[in-house]
Amino acid sequence: MEISDTAIQQAEQRMQDRLASGPHAVAARYDRRVSRIMVSLSNGLELAFPPHLAEGLANAKPADLAIIEITPAGLGLHWPRLNADLYLPALLEGVFGSPRWMAGLLGRSGGTARSAAKVAAARENGRKGGRPRKAAVV
Repeated sequence: MEISDTAIQQAEQRMQDRLASGPHAVAARYDRRVSRIMVSLSNGLELAFPPHLAEGLANAKPADLAIIEITPAGLGLHWPRLNADLYLPALLEGVFGSPRWMAGLLGRSGGTARSAAKVAAARENGRKGGRPRKAAVV
């Protein structure tokens, strides 16, 4: 497949439009004092998030988190020591990883949740002899 000069110019124009229409990263650092990734945006906003919320950063050492590269367009963050990447527009929407990784994160937190209804259901199941056994399928 050959790419024409026109297609390249159109792609470059789309990138320029994208950069003009939304914020992009101008600086990024890891703040050890508060254990947060800090991203300064072109519109003056500063985004901060704990590394454990982002795919690929959860178990990283502070020295590895401290080295952050910003992509040339300012729309991506890269941690070379961790081979981890995050897309800035997704971060702004609250997406800190792939759909599969996010689902796993939500599933773990949901499974450990405690509520009055969950406690009452567990007690009721206990009075009935516990969780019912699975029936063998023949």
